[in-house]
Amino acid sequence: MMQAEPAPLRLAVVTGSTRPHRRSAMVAEWVHQRARAHFGEAPVQIDLIDLAEVDLPPLDEPVPAMIGDYRHEHTRRWSQLISSYDGFVFVTPEHNHSMPAALKNAIDYLYSEWNNKAAGFVSLGVEGGTRAVEHLRLVLAEMKVACVRSQVPLGLFTDFEIDDVTQPGRFTPAAQKEELLNRMLDELVEWATALRTVRVRPGSAV
Repeated sequence: MMQAEPAPLRLAVVTGSTRPHRRSAMVAEWVHQRARAHFGEAPVQIDLIDLAEVDLPPLDEPVPAMIGDYRHEHTRRWSQLISSYDGFVFVTPEHNHSMPAALKNAIDYLYSEWNNKAAGFVSLGVEGGTRAVEHLRLVLAEMKVACVRSQVPLGLFTDFEIDDVTQPGRFTPAAQKEELLNRMLDELVEWATALRTVRVRPGSAV
């Protein structure tokens, strides 16, 4: 009997800021487009998740997420969405040396849905947003998420053209940033593929 082909690997590019005039939205779109071009006909599905559209309120579940007893419909929708993916690219700006509150809030809503999956990072800020990613790595480690080594730091003065700091400006990534993005995506697929086998073991989180 022939074995069925495995389902395509499912990755989500998560726009980690909900702020008006955010730059992360155009960066996430760039990541999404470049990832689709990079993988071509490979069995990898890549979607965009915009936290501004998900519109989660500040965490309002009365029971800790680790218990999985969700009382609100918005939590159940978020759980179903995140459960459907094998890995994530988090696009995050740096706010006061850390990730945006909206991103931390979205992560905190769930627990098992993140377990044994993989994550990569694209960050932006005056210093490339690297301190936001350092905090994000610590949070995701608690969620049993494997974070790949390579990340894509985008500097506001090197990868954007900004005439008015109150406006997003134009995203103009340096050529080597696309090469770095491709490296990170390849690492992400390797880890997400490996961890998929962990999640299907008896007794493991799915």
